[in-house]
Parts: sequence; structure tokens; C-alpha cells
Amino acid sequence: MTRLDVREVTVRFGGVTAVDKATISADGGQVTALIGPNGAGKTTLFNVITGLQKPTGGKVFLDGDDITHTPTHRRARHGIARTFQRLEAFGSLTVEENIRVAADAVRAKNTKPAQVTRGLIQRIGLERYAGARADSVPTGVARLVELARALAIDPELLLLDEPSSGLSEAETESFGELLRDLAAQGRAVLIVEHDMGLIMRVSDVIHVLDRGRLIASGTPAEVQADPLVRKAYLGEEDPDESEEPAETEEPTESEEPADSTLVMPAADDEPESGGWF
Repeated sequence: MTRLDVREVTVRFGGVTAVDKATISADGGQVTALIGPNGAGKTTLFNVITGLQKPTGGKVFLDGDDITHTPTHRRARHGIARTFQRLEAFGSLTVEENIRVAADAVRAKNTKPAQVTRGLIQRIGLERYAGARADSVPTGVARLVELARALAIDPELLLLDEPSSGLSEAETESFGELLRDLAAQGRAVLIVEHDMGLIMRVSDVIHVLDRGRLIASGTPAEVQADPLVRKAYLGEEDPDESEEPAETEEPTESEEPADSTLVMPAADDEPESGGWF
């Protein structure tokens, strides 16, 4: 079932086009990824879906209903929840209180908000930090707090913006399993993420943006093999665009064939601008 249907959405800021007629969808029961280089328009598109940014053109549908002009709070009531690239936890509240705020906000849906809160703390693995202030916990833990708070409203569409940032390798592995479990319950999970290993493991469908335009959609294997994606991520030239064939040299015995797997550069190698999220 298609929960989210974004049709030809365009966002312009003055003379700059941040999103250019992007069309994506997210189905219930699946993890859908939205990836692309820095400045591709991923977070801007998230903001359109959640109502924080008005589109210049195009429409957004949730379960077949046009929500393009629906206020943000009503979208939340209709089952949309999200986390943010920059942490938005209530720093002066405890971890438990952060989650309880959301559970209380939908009290009509959660008849037992305290029970819902405790259940999410256990499920996400936050027992150790339940009584700690949110501004005192590690970044990775704070991201899990935001995830638990989003889940407290029992969303049908869950949007996650860079949720694994700050997580250890083991925590990221567990987080990937959690994403699959959440999707298996029928939710549509849409994720923006820089960790390509995680994306390739957990995603059913991947949409790729480059300079605001959708350049590819498909399974992880299909996206990895797409020449436009490889050009956007790795700077590889399209063979059809080359005027002259490149000169080749015989490799020496010590040289190994280059690994063509699609990967993100290490954080230390990221440029200050024009690089990756």
C-alpha cells in the first residue's frame, strides 16, 4: 500500500531551485531511502512532506488524500512523524519525559501514555538513560530518544533524517534491525542517511536526488549499478559523453583492482561545503 505519494514537487528559494519536480513514494511495510550529495534537496523535500516548507509546485498525498496545504499539526494527527538532522530533543526534560510528551499529545489514541512510554524505552534500549536529562546524553542516544518520541504517536509514515549519526557500529546494526521491524508492522519508513552500508542493508527502495532532481529509483542493487548515480557520487564519467577513450596502463603486480562499491567518504574527508551530508 502506498502511504506517501509525492508528485512533481518543486521548491524555489528566489532564483535557486532546491527541489525540481521530484516524484517519490513510500509504501507501507517497506523501508524507503532518500539519498544524494550535499545540497541535493533531501531535507527540503522532507520539510515539504511534513508541512514545514510550502512547495512552489507539485502535490503531496498521504493514503490517497491531498495534504499539500494541510498544516503540520494536522499531518501529525494523520500519522506522520519525523526526526531531524539537527537534534530537537527537549534538553531540560529527561529522556522519559521527552517520550511522554508525545504519548500525552495523542492521549485519545494512546489510552495509557505511561505504559506506551515505558514500552518504547525498553524497545529502543534506553532504560539506562530514562532519568537523565536529554541534553546530558551522548549524541547517538539523543537520536534514539527522538526516534522513540516519534514512535510514541504510533505513526503510519515515519521520516528519519540522518538517524544513525553518532551511533557506534554495534548500535547501527541494532538500529537497522529495528527499522526492518518497524516496517514489518506495516509502517512506511522513509530515511535520509549518509551511511551507505546501512542504507544498502535495510532499504527496499532507494530514491536518489542530485541538485534537486530525481536521477534514479529502484532496489539497492539497481541504484548501485545506475551510471547517473555513480557519476553523482563518485564523479565517474558517462562513457557515452567521453569524446576520446582514456589511455590505459598495464597494472603492476602490486596494484589491486579498484573497488567499485558505492560508498560515502569518511567524515574527516568531507569538504566544508559542496560535499556530503
